[in-house]
Amino acid sequence: MDEKSGIEKVRRELARYEHPLFEFSAREKGEAVEVVIDFRNQDLGVHTYYYEVHPRDLAHPQFPWTFQRQIYDCLHDYIVEMFTLTPQMK
Repeated sequence: MDEKSGIEKVRRELARYEHPLFEFSAREKGEAVEVVIDFRNQDLGVHTYYYEVHPRDLAHPQFPWTFQRQIYDCLHDYIVEMFTLTPQMK
């Protein structure tokens, strides 16, 4: 799969998702596609979350399902990274 079809495939999948807190986009990153997750309320200064979708994942016959699992896992990680204080922080 070439880069252009990979980015188009990811953008088609991202168009299927809407969330009141997050905005999704994608950009090419070598042979991979980088998914960009931004917090809608930019005034809070929350960092942007990035993750790569690798060519093997783009070519997988169950890409929509594996993509959904990836995006849900990344959203979980992103929310955890937003903590400003946890017992583990010193």
